Amino acid sequence: MTPRPSSSGPDPKKTAEERSAAKKAVPPRKAAAEKAVTKKAVTKKAVTKKTPAKKAAVKETAVKKAAAEKAVAKKTVAKKAASKNTTPRKPAAGKTAEKTGKKAAKKAVQKAAKTDVRAKGAVSPAMDSADRERLLAGTHHDPHSVLGAHRVPGGVVFRAFRPYALAVTVLAGEVRLDLRDDGDGFFSGLLPLQEVPVHRLLVTYESAVQEAEDPYRFLPTLGDLDLHLIGEGRHEQLWQALGAHPTVHEGVAGTRFTVWAPNARGVRVAGGFNFWDGTGHPMRSLGGTGVWELFLPGIGAGELYKFEITRPDGSRTFRADPLARRTEVPPATSSVVHASHYTWGDGEWLARRADAPAHEAPLSVYEVHLPSWRPGLTYRELAEQLPAYVSDLGFTHVELMPVAEHPFGGSWGYQVTGFYAPTARLGEPDDFKYLVDRLHRAGIGVLMDWVPAHFPRDDWALAEFDGRPLYEHSDPLRAAHPDWGTLEFDFGRREVRNFLVANAVYWCEEFHIDGLRVDAVASMLYLDYSREPGQWAPNEHGGRENLDAVAFLQEMNATVYRRVPGVVTVAEESTAWDGVTRATHHKGPSGFGGLGFGLKWNMGWMHDSLEYMSHEPVHRKYHHHEMTFSMVYAYSENYVLPISHDEVVHGKKSLVSKMPGDWWQQRANERAYLGFMWAHPGKQLLFMGQEFGQGAEWSEAHGPDWWLLDPQYGAAADHRGVLDLVRDLNTVYRATPALWQRDTHPSGFAWVAGDAAEDNVLAFLRLDADGTPLLAVANFAPVVRTDYRLGVPDDVPAWHEVLNTDAARYGGGDVGNPDPVKPEPQGWHGRPASIRLTLPPLATVWLRPA
Repeated sequence: MTPRPSSSGPDPKKTAEERSAAKKAVPPRKAAAEKAVTKKAVTKKAVTKKTPAKKAAVKETAVKKAAAEKAVAKKTVAKKAASKNTTPRKPAAGKTAEKTGKKAAKKAVQKAAKTDVRAKGAVSPAMDSADRERLLAGTHHDPHSVLGAHRVPGGVVFRAFRPYALAVTVLAGEVRLDLRDDGDGFFSGLLPLQEVPVHRLLVTYESAVQEAEDPYRFLPTLGDLDLHLIGEGRHEQLWQALGAHPTVHEGVAGTRFTVWAPNARGVRVAGGFNFWDGTGHPMRSLGGTGVWELFLPGIGAGELYKFEITRPDGSRTFRADPLARRTEVPPATSSVVHASHYTWGDGEWLARRADAPAHEAPLSVYEVHLPSWRPGLTYRELAEQLPAYVSDLGFTHVELMPVAEHPFGGSWGYQVTGFYAPTARLGEPDDFKYLVDRLHRAGIGVLMDWVPAHFPRDDWALAEFDGRPLYEHSDPLRAAHPDWGTLEFDFGRREVRNFLVANAVYWCEEFHIDGLRVDAVASMLYLDYSREPGQWAPNEHGGRENLDAVAFLQEMNATVYRRVPGVVTVAEESTAWDGVTRATHHKGPSGFGGLGFGLKWNMGWMHDSLEYMSHEPVHRKYHHHEMTFSMVYAYSENYVLPISHDEVVHGKKSLVSKMPGDWWQQRANERAYLGFMWAHPGKQLLFMGQEFGQGAEWSEAHGPDWWLLDPQYGAAADHRGVLDLVRDLNTVYRATPALWQRDTHPSGFAWVAGDAAEDNVLAFLRLDADGTPLLAVANFAPVVRTDYRLGVPDDVPAWHEVLNTDAARYGGGDVGNPDPVKPEPQGWHGRPASIRLTLPPLATVWLRPA
């Protein structure tokens, strides 16, 4: 669990009685309260300290005085204008609303001077005891119905709920009404008005006076369409409806707070602006949607807040906003009101992003753990270094992790607590936008890790958010993730699906993310994932498939591709699920429509090829099939070849350290493997540090071992050789359509020698849409093979070596084919012509038509 700092709100462990006692004992903080004192309030001493008897006298005097002043005024307000403009229930803007409100109030009070306040039929302004008790207990569903100003028989009643206040005065134009103190922070008063006037509150505390808008005089900030879409689970821009949004409402600046908590008995807003005591800021429930809402005037960006939720059992919990767009820096846990002011400059990138589908374009990915790539750098500082480094190496994309807010900074970020907030460890949301923008301007696409499978149990986040299972499944067996101690989302609940689908759209639309790498898809798809018999129940058809998760993934992919052209979704799916990258409307042999992803991580290729490379060369002939089996299923999906963080940390060794032999052989094996990988059908992904042959595993404490590239280090040339190879691999790859244009079609690949197990040799052709070939030959034996004959097409007059991983500049022995190689009319490997090559040891060579 993440520890709770003092800035993150009240201690949830305190009892209700302790909090109540503290509430009565502790006055508002002097420094913060004095900040709110207005010049007008200070000069009017009449409002500061009044006895109850004086208050009653002032009420009557204020009414009579205002009426007398009105009698000698030069101008009057027409009845029609007064009737039209006095009610705050009709939106007005800026000074116009204030001016008309003052005129209306004067008109109304002039008339009221002739009327007995205690006229027959008048009601007591005091609040009903049941409403009073619910507000004190935090269980009122509609505080706006009793607080604020309301027409009643005999006039307009004003009620305010201001704990710790000594006095409250209503200001309606030039009219002042001192409200009666009803105890426990409740104040009330009655004016004999026919219409509800626009009004403000003057609140007197022990050491300060504050003039402010009355939050309970405003209409709801959410319209019927928003509520309908939320109820249907179809609000594709949910973040614009829920959460905290600085806005101008009915001409007044403030922040709209909204949260989905259908099981709550009551919800209040607590934050730095009310000293983390939400008693005086209860929210209203909007119909049957489960949405609670409150507009707080005067609250702006940068304020800390949480929701104080009264659970069904009467207990209370303080929760971070599930749709907060900014958070405190962990381990602090509060949400932060956010307003973006960023101006994008990547229009050219976005305009051409959708020119070609991802699976038919060059795509090589550099995977980055942002906090540790260059430890200590912020988003904006990373933006000055990362784009230049990635551009120099020729990668087309970066994959960033972790992005969404999470409790443990040293992790990959797979236990998300802030699904709509970039981690605050590296800066504000606009700073993250700056990083994405700079990468785009450098011609680099941005993928991010996205985790919709599960979430942690922290008691200030999503777990049992409103006192009952809400985001998680109600069945404990379905909710608990057996591997990670987390909770799985309830994909069958439409509001939860909406939360996640909108989140995917949010990152793409608001942050211009070019792709989502979706984590742990297999754990979502199977009901029996990591569960023993008896720990899971079959679906309605008797199968093990999680039909709700299937529907969610299909909806997510369909929505993202429809709304954001050019974006790609990538599944980290480790099983043989049929149709991960098939369109959602195309059914496969299993009867399911495709999941709709653009690409899928090829976990099988990764495990098989790394297993092969880990063997001593003398034993590799017995494992030759591990390098060829991937072509049996290569076109069943659109694949990415991932040498990712999952395979080079936590005891699995870095890539170069997986290789057998001495230091020279380890580096040669890694270079040969990278050459084979870049030529194999599929897109490439390489985790940071592997691009320069780092021997140690990644550490969150210091990140990649950049010192290995320091010219002062004796073996720096060895590591720079690997770095130079990766740069050249990307350069040739991007310039050779044969390596990416037909990645997902069998016509783009042909074996030349797939059965040379005794030689540890693999040779194949890659072909572009016009049939132009590239020949890739890998020799995974530690011996030079001269005059090695390979069958080739007879329509190529000569072949030229364009890349050789054994080149001296990479740290190799510089064995190769420096001159063009001409075919001989001798058939070989079932082809009409053949060439004889010199194959360097533990190396891969690429040849193109000369």
